[in-house]
Amino acid sequence: MRLRHIEIFHAIYTTGSITNAAKILHVSQPSVSKVLSHAELQLGFNLFDRVKGRLLPTDEAEMLFGEVDKIYQQMRSIKNTSQNIKKSEFGSISLGVSPALGFDVIPNVIAKFHKDYPNVSFDIQTIHNDDMMQTLLEHKCDLAVLFSPKTLPGLTSVALAQSELVIVYPKDKFPHCPTKLTLSEVCDFEFIDISDSGPLADMLWARIMEEDINFKSKIKVQTYFIAARLVARGVGVCVVDRFTAEGNLNDNVAIASFEPALTFNINAVHLENRKNSKVIDEFTPYLTQGL
Repeated sequence: MRLRHIEIFHAIYTTGSITNAAKILHVSQPSVSKVLSHAELQLGFNLFDRVKGRLLPTDEAEMLFGEVDKIYQQMRSIKNTSQNIKKSEFGSISLGVSPALGFDVIPNVIAKFHKDYPNVSFDIQTIHNDDMMQTLLEHKCDLAVLFSPKTLPGLTSVALAQSELVIVYPKDKFPHCPTKLTLSEVCDFEFIDISDSGPLADMLWARIMEEDINFKSKIKVQTYFIAARLVARGVGVCVVDRFTAEGNLNDNVAIASFEPALTFNINAVHLENRKNSKVIDEFTPYLTQGL
Protein backbone atom coordinates (compact mmCIF):
# COMPACT_ATOMS: atom_id res chain seq x y z
CA MET A 1 0.00 0.00 0.00
CA ARG A 2 1.14 3.48 -0.79
CA LEU A 3 0.97 6.26 1.80
CA ARG A 4 -2.00 7.81 0.02
CA HIS A 5 -3.77 4.43 0.12
CA ILE A 6 -3.13 4.22 3.86
CA GLU A 7 -4.48 7.73 4.44
CA ILE A 8 -7.68 7.05 2.48
CA PHE A 9 -8.22 3.59 4.01
CA HIS A 10 -7.76 4.96 7.53
CA ALA A 11 -10.16 7.84 6.91
CA ILE A 12 -12.92 5.60 5.49
CA TYR A 13 -12.44 2.96 8.22
CA THR A 14 -12.72 5.52 11.05
CA THR A 15 -15.55 7.64 9.57
CA GLY A 16 -17.62 4.91 7.92
CA SER A 17 -18.16 6.55 4.54
CA ILE A 18 -16.47 8.06 1.53
CA THR A 19 -18.38 11.31 2.10
CA ASN A 20 -17.02 11.74 5.63
CA ALA A 21 -13.53 10.67 4.56
CA ALA A 22 -13.55 13.30 1.80
CA LYS A 23 -14.56 16.00 4.29
CA ILE A 24 -11.80 15.32 6.83
CA LEU A 25 -9.19 15.01 4.09
CA HIS A 26 -10.46 18.11 2.24
CA VAL A 27 -10.68 16.31 -1.10
CA SER A 28 -13.49 15.35 -3.46
CA GLN A 29 -15.55 12.15 -3.06
CA PRO A 30 -14.59 10.87 -6.56
CA SER A 31 -10.93 11.28 -5.59
CA VAL A 32 -11.44 9.14 -2.46
CA SER A 33 -13.32 6.48 -4.42
CA LYS A 34 -10.60 6.36 -7.06
CA VAL A 35 -7.77 5.93 -4.51
CA LEU A 36 -9.75 3.25 -2.64
CA SER A 37 -10.35 1.29 -5.86
CA HIS A 38 -6.68 1.53 -6.74
CA ALA A 39 -5.68 0.29 -3.28
CA GLU A 40 -8.03 -2.70 -3.48
CA LEU A 41 -6.79 -3.51 -6.99
CA GLN A 42 -3.17 -3.42 -5.79
CA LEU A 43 -3.92 -5.53 -2.72
CA GLY A 44 -6.01 -8.10 -4.58
CA PHE A 45 -8.93 -8.04 -2.15
CA ASN A 46 -11.74 -5.72 -1.10
CA LEU A 47 -11.33 -3.51 1.93
CA PHE A 48 -15.00 -2.60 2.33
CA ASP A 49 -18.42 -4.07 1.55
CA ARG A 50 -21.13 -1.69 0.40
CA VAL A 51 -24.13 -2.22 2.67
CA LYS A 52 -27.13 0.14 2.63
CA GLY A 53 -25.09 3.19 1.73
CA ARG A 54 -22.33 2.46 4.21
CA LEU A 55 -18.92 0.93 3.82
CA LEU A 56 -18.31 -1.91 6.24
CA PRO A 57 -14.73 -3.18 6.69
CA THR A 58 -14.10 -6.66 5.36
CA ASP A 59 -12.32 -9.31 7.47
CA GLU A 60 -9.15 -8.55 5.54
CA ALA A 61 -9.50 -4.84 6.36
CA GLU A 62 -9.94 -5.66 10.06
CA MET A 63 -6.73 -7.68 10.03
CA LEU A 64 -4.91 -4.92 8.18
CA PHE A 65 -6.12 -1.92 10.19
CA GLY A 66 -3.88 -2.41 13.23
CA GLU A 67 -0.71 -2.13 11.16
CA VAL A 68 -2.14 0.67 9.02
CA ASP A 69 -3.04 2.66 12.15
CA LYS A 70 0.57 2.48 13.40
CA ILE A 71 1.84 3.94 10.13
CA TYR A 72 -0.93 6.55 10.10
CA GLN A 73 0.01 7.75 13.59
CA GLN A 74 3.64 8.02 12.48
CA MET A 75 2.53 10.03 9.45
CA ARG A 76 0.59 12.39 11.72
CA SER A 77 3.62 12.76 13.96
CA ILE A 78 5.82 13.64 10.98
CA LYS A 79 3.26 16.17 9.76
CA ASN A 80 2.95 17.79 13.21
CA THR A 81 6.70 17.91 13.67
CA SER A 82 7.23 19.51 10.26
CA GLN A 83 4.60 22.13 11.03
CA ASN A 84 6.23 22.84 14.38
CA ILE A 85 9.64 23.19 12.74
CA LYS A 86 8.13 25.62 10.26
CA LYS A 87 6.76 27.67 13.17
CA SER A 88 10.10 27.38 15.04
CA GLU A 89 8.40 25.54 17.88
CA PHE A 90 11.12 22.91 17.95
CA GLY A 91 14.87 23.17 17.73
CA SER A 92 17.90 23.94 19.84
CA ILE A 93 20.17 26.90 20.41
CA SER A 94 23.76 26.60 21.62
CA LEU A 95 24.58 30.03 22.96
CA GLY A 96 27.89 31.44 24.11
CA VAL A 97 27.66 34.71 26.06
CA SER A 98 29.95 37.18 27.74
CA PRO A 99 29.90 36.45 31.52
CA ALA A 100 28.47 39.90 32.30
CA LEU A 101 25.34 39.13 30.30
CA GLY A 102 24.62 36.17 32.56
CA PHE A 103 23.58 38.28 35.55
CA ASP A 104 20.21 39.45 34.25
CA VAL A 105 20.07 40.10 30.52
CA ILE A 106 20.37 36.61 29.05
CA PRO A 107 18.20 34.94 31.75
CA ASN A 108 15.48 37.55 31.07
CA VAL A 109 15.74 37.11 27.28
CA ILE A 110 15.60 33.32 27.48
CA ALA A 111 12.67 33.42 29.91
CA LYS A 112 10.64 35.54 27.46
CA PHE A 113 11.62 33.41 24.47
CA HIS A 114 10.92 30.17 26.34
CA LYS A 115 7.43 31.39 27.18
CA ASP A 116 6.69 31.87 23.46
CA TYR A 117 8.68 28.83 22.23
CA PRO A 118 8.58 26.28 25.08
CA ASN A 119 9.83 23.38 22.93
CA VAL A 120 13.11 25.04 21.91
CA SER A 121 16.01 23.76 24.01
CA PHE A 122 19.03 25.80 25.11
CA ASP A 123 22.65 25.01 25.84
CA ILE A 124 24.25 28.11 27.38
CA GLN A 125 27.86 28.71 28.24
CA THR A 126 29.91 31.75 29.16
CA ILE A 127 32.86 32.51 26.92
CA HIS A 128 35.50 35.22 26.72
CA ASN A 129 36.46 37.09 23.57
CA ASP A 130 39.77 35.26 23.22
CA ASP A 131 37.94 31.91 23.18
CA MET A 132 35.26 32.95 20.71
CA MET A 133 36.82 31.69 17.48
CA GLN A 134 37.76 28.27 18.83
CA THR A 135 34.38 27.79 20.48
CA LEU A 136 32.56 28.51 17.22
CA LEU A 137 34.92 26.40 15.09
CA GLU A 138 34.48 23.42 17.42
CA HIS A 139 30.68 23.91 17.19
CA LYS A 140 30.43 24.23 20.95
CA CYS A 141 28.04 27.08 20.29
CA ASP A 142 26.06 28.26 17.27
CA LEU A 143 25.96 31.92 18.28
CA ALA A 144 28.20 34.05 20.51
CA VAL A 145 27.03 37.31 22.09
CA LEU A 146 30.02 39.39 23.14
CA PHE A 147 31.30 42.86 23.91
CA SER A 148 33.30 44.46 21.06
CA PRO A 149 34.44 41.18 19.45
CA LYS A 150 37.38 41.29 17.07
CA THR A 151 36.73 41.33 13.34
CA LEU A 152 38.12 38.00 12.14
CA PRO A 153 38.06 36.20 8.76
CA GLY A 154 35.34 33.56 8.54
CA LEU A 155 33.05 35.22 11.08
CA THR A 156 29.86 37.23 10.63
CA SER A 157 29.31 39.83 13.34
CA VAL A 158 26.05 41.76 13.78
CA ALA A 159 25.71 44.69 16.20
CA LEU A 160 22.72 44.17 18.50
CA ALA A 161 22.99 47.08 20.93
CA GLN A 162 25.33 49.47 22.69
CA SER A 163 26.39 49.67 26.30
CA GLU A 164 29.05 51.52 28.25
CA LEU A 165 31.84 51.26 30.74
CA VAL A 166 30.98 52.75 34.13
CA ILE A 167 32.76 53.62 37.34
CA VAL A 168 31.63 51.66 40.40
CA TYR A 169 32.40 53.52 43.61
CA PRO A 170 31.57 53.33 47.33
CA LYS A 171 28.86 55.82 48.23
CA ASP A 172 30.85 57.10 51.20
CA LYS A 173 33.45 58.45 48.74
CA PHE A 174 30.83 60.56 46.92
CA PRO A 175 27.85 61.04 49.29
CA HIS A 176 25.94 63.05 46.65
CA CYS A 177 26.11 59.96 44.35
CA PRO A 178 27.00 61.59 41.02
CA THR A 179 25.78 59.83 37.88
CA LYS A 180 28.80 61.01 35.87
CA LEU A 181 32.49 61.08 36.82
CA THR A 182 35.85 61.61 35.18
CA LEU A 183 38.95 59.52 35.79
CA SER A 184 40.66 62.47 37.44
CA GLU A 185 37.92 62.55 40.09
CA VAL A 186 38.63 58.97 41.16
CA CYS A 187 42.36 58.66 40.53
CA ASP A 188 43.27 59.23 44.19
CA PHE A 189 41.33 56.15 45.33
CA GLU A 190 42.56 52.56 45.32
CA PHE A 191 41.90 51.27 41.79
CA ILE A 192 41.06 47.63 41.16
CA ASP A 193 42.93 46.85 37.97
CA ILE A 194 41.32 44.87 35.11
CA SER A 195 43.88 45.89 32.49
CA ASP A 196 44.35 42.41 30.97
CA SER A 197 40.70 41.57 30.43
CA GLY A 198 40.05 42.07 26.74
CA PRO A 199 38.83 44.84 24.43
CA LEU A 200 36.99 46.83 27.10
CA ALA A 201 40.15 47.03 29.17
CA ASP A 202 41.97 48.27 26.07
CA MET A 203 39.33 50.96 25.68
CA LEU A 204 39.78 52.03 29.30
CA TRP A 205 43.55 52.03 29.00
CA ALA A 206 43.35 54.30 25.94
CA ARG A 207 41.27 56.80 27.97
CA ILE A 208 43.74 56.61 30.87
CA MET A 209 46.62 57.35 28.50
CA GLU A 210 44.70 60.12 26.77
CA GLU A 211 44.02 61.90 30.07
CA ASP A 212 47.48 61.10 31.48
CA ILE A 213 46.04 59.58 34.67
CA ASN A 214 48.11 57.63 37.18
CA PHE A 215 46.26 55.13 39.33
CA LYS A 216 47.54 53.42 42.44
CA SER A 217 46.60 49.77 42.25
CA LYS A 218 47.59 46.87 44.45
CA ILE A 219 44.78 44.55 43.39
CA LYS A 220 44.53 43.13 39.90
CA VAL A 221 41.69 40.87 38.72
CA GLN A 222 40.73 39.09 35.51
CA THR A 223 36.99 38.98 36.14
CA TYR A 224 34.78 42.05 36.22
CA PHE A 225 32.31 40.86 38.81
CA ILE A 226 35.13 40.22 41.32
CA ALA A 227 36.20 43.83 40.90
CA ALA A 228 32.62 44.99 41.52
CA ARG A 229 32.33 42.78 44.61
CA LEU A 230 35.56 44.23 46.01
CA VAL A 231 34.20 47.75 45.64
CA ALA A 232 31.08 46.65 47.52
CA ARG A 233 33.38 45.80 50.41
CA GLY A 234 34.91 49.23 50.43
CA VAL A 235 38.23 48.28 48.86
CA GLY A 236 38.31 51.03 46.22
CA VAL A 237 36.82 51.86 42.82
CA CYS A 238 36.69 49.93 39.55
CA VAL A 239 35.62 50.32 35.95
CA VAL A 240 33.36 47.61 34.52
CA ASP A 241 30.60 47.25 31.96
CA ARG A 242 27.17 48.49 33.02
CA PHE A 243 25.68 44.96 33.04
CA THR A 244 28.21 43.76 35.62
CA ALA A 245 27.78 46.93 37.66
CA GLU A 246 23.99 46.68 37.77
CA GLY A 247 24.16 42.96 38.50
CA ASN A 248 26.28 43.58 41.59
CA LEU A 249 24.66 46.66 43.08
CA ASN A 250 24.03 46.94 46.80
CA ASP A 251 23.34 49.70 49.34
CA ASN A 252 27.03 50.57 49.67
CA VAL A 253 27.93 51.30 46.04
CA ALA A 254 26.79 53.49 43.17
CA ILE A 255 27.41 53.71 39.42
CA ALA A 256 28.59 56.66 37.34
CA SER A 257 28.95 56.98 33.59
CA PHE A 258 32.16 58.41 32.17
CA GLU A 259 32.34 62.03 31.16
CA PRO A 260 32.57 61.78 28.14
CA ALA A 261 30.96 58.34 27.81
CA LEU A 262 32.93 55.20 26.95
CA THR A 263 30.56 53.13 24.81
CA PHE A 264 30.94 49.79 23.05
CA ASN A 265 28.92 47.48 20.83
CA ILE A 266 27.35 44.18 21.82
CA ASN A 267 27.54 41.83 18.83
CA ALA A 268 26.11 38.47 17.82
CA VAL A 269 28.79 36.40 16.07
CA HIS A 270 28.53 33.18 14.07
CA LEU A 271 30.57 31.30 11.50
CA GLU A 272 30.29 32.84 8.04
CA ASN A 273 29.90 29.46 6.33
CA ARG A 274 27.25 28.23 8.73
CA LYS A 275 23.80 29.67 8.19
CA ASN A 276 21.80 30.43 11.30
CA SER A 277 18.92 28.06 12.00
CA LYS A 278 15.34 29.31 11.90
CA VAL A 279 15.08 29.22 15.69
CA ILE A 280 18.18 31.41 16.03
CA ASP A 281 16.66 33.88 13.56
CA GLU A 282 13.54 33.90 15.75
CA PHE A 283 15.65 34.31 18.90
CA THR A 284 17.79 37.24 17.71
CA PRO A 285 15.04 39.92 17.98
CA TYR A 286 14.51 38.87 21.59
CA LEU A 287 18.21 39.52 22.19
CA THR A 288 18.01 42.95 20.57
CA GLN A 289 14.97 43.92 22.63
CA GLY A 290 16.47 42.63 25.86
CA LEU A 291 19.84 44.36 25.62
